Order: sequence, then structure tokens, then C-alpha cells
Amino acid sequence: MSKKILVTGGAGYIGSHVVKLLSERGYEPIVLDNLSSGHREAVLGARLIQGDLRDKVFLKNFFEAEKPVAVMHFAAYIVVPESVAAPLKYYENNLAATVNLLQASVENKVSAFIFSSSAAVYGIPEKVPIPEEHSVSPINPYGASKAMVEAMLADCHNAYGLPYVSLRYFNASGADPSGLIGEAHEPETHLIPLLLQTALGKRDKFYLFGTDYPTPDGTCIRDFIHVNDLAEVHILALEYLLDKGESLTLNCGYGHGYSVKEVLEETRRITKRDIPYEVKERRPGDPPVLVAESEKIKKVFAFSPGFDDLTRIIETAWKWELNRRY
Repeated sequence: MSKKILVTGGAGYIGSHVVKLLSERGYEPIVLDNLSSGHREAVLGARLIQGDLRDKVFLKNFFEAEKPVAVMHFAAYIVVPESVAAPLKYYENNLAATVNLLQASVENKVSAFIFSSSAAVYGIPEKVPIPEEHSVSPINPYGASKAMVEAMLADCHNAYGLPYVSLRYFNASGADPSGLIGEAHEPETHLIPLLLQTALGKRDKFYLFGTDYPTPDGTCIRDFIHVNDLAEVHILALEYLLDKGESLTLNCGYGHGYSVKEVLEETRRITKRDIPYEVKERRPGDPPVLVAESEKIKKVFAFSPGFDDLTRIIETAWKWELNRRY
């Protein structure tokens, strides 16, 4: 069987870590990225083809030439406030482009389609930890775009037999321990890199949104999963589908969380730097607690996390921030 795996958005944060692991495991990842937010330098051990999923002719030619056995789809815009301000930009890129990719995947009979989804599909959770069976009620266009792709995947499975796994990420974090790749968003919106950049003096202060939540210290609690564990999950999902596993949707989290203040204090301890911060009002739509029910992924994939430790997560991210290559 072919070892060619198409990785869309493989020059981005999570995609680049998956590409590195695919290559190490003997697969032949081929990265397709328009480099609108990805980085050429992040692609290790793989070919990078610059192109856009919105170009149907380009996609048709790519599939005919490369004939990938599987698709891992990471390419998407991810900034929630921007999605509220510019919803059509998000629906064009996250949704319409995915229609083209699914069409090409169905026509070329790929054996596995693995989708980068998000806990944002749940909206404001009614139950914590959040099980996969929880209602899907996104509260912003970003989350809605992910939920719509999940619906399309189910329809494509029913109509065409397309095998898929949809992975609902909670808070991807950390960096590869090698320090060669890591998180590099512009603009950066994620907690740990914002704290680390403040520690390095790249930012004047960190903004802490809300200290009056119904949590032990008043700040939001989130389920942080190390990006290398996420990469491992993608390999397990790929092998599961290639072994004729049933299509399914799974949470990607550790099943427990840390508060913003806990992450702030641990980052101070690890960096041995002061991290000035300013308390701001709550942001609309921020749930007090977002934690995954994670038993299903452990059971179905026999997944055993290797980085389930806040200290390790921050240490790997710090190593990356100190020696950023892009």
C-alpha cells in the first residue's frame, strides 16, 4: 500500500508536528499549504507544495499526480474574534475549500480522511468534562465552520463510504522537544506563548481576561494537550482507518485542566522571569471550564499520553521560544 499522506496546512503549528512524526514512522507526508499562516521552515522530512484548496484545477492535478492513500486536513483559519468580524472569510476558507478537498478525496477513493476539528463545536458546555455525545452548539463562525465540516464528513461517509476520524482538539500546547518546530502564529492568541513572549520582553504585559469565574481561583480552566501527543493521536487515527476501523469523532484532551493563574505561576517558575499582567473584563463567550471527557480516545486507540504534565508542556514551549527558527 502507498505510504503517501496528503497533509493540508502541514506548514502550520499542529500540522508540522504531525508531518515530522509521519516521516519518522516511515510514511511519506506531502504538505500542501498556501503559506498564508504556515512557515516553510516548519516542514521537516517532507515535500512542500505551495497551493490553495480553493483552486479545484490545482487539487485535481495534485491528486492525479500524487495519489495519496490518506488525507490529514489541518488547513483552516483559527482566530475566533476574526471569525466573528469576517465570517465569510472563514466560511470560504474553512468550509468551501474543504468541499473541494472532500470532492477530490471521494473521486480518488482515499482510504482515510482525518479532520482537525475543535472543542469550539460544543459552544458553552452544559456538562464538564465534555463527552463526545454533548450537543454541538458553536457560538462563533470558527466553531460553526468546524461543526459544518463534521456534518459534511458524516454525509460523505453515508453517501460515498468515505472513512474518517474527526478529532476535536481542546488546547493544543507545547512544542517538539527538539526545539526545531513550535508555535508561531501571527497574531498570537494562545495562552502559553503569550506568557512566554511576555517573559522574554516581547510583550509589555499579559492580559488576563476575568478573575471572577466560578472556579477555585476565579480564572478560566482549560484542558491543555501537548502537540506531540496530538501528533501521536493522528498516527493512531490513520492506522485505525487503514485497518478498516469505523468512522468516528473523538475528543483530544487529557481529561483535566489548569487555570490561567496556575499556568501563569508555573510559567514564571520555569522561566525565572517576571510576567507583568493586567486584569481585564471577561471576554464574551469564554466558558469557565473546558475539559474533555477523554476515555473514548484512550479506549478506541489504546492511546497513552506521553506529555501529560504542565511543566513539560511549558518547558518544551520555552525551549522553542528561546531559539525560534521562524
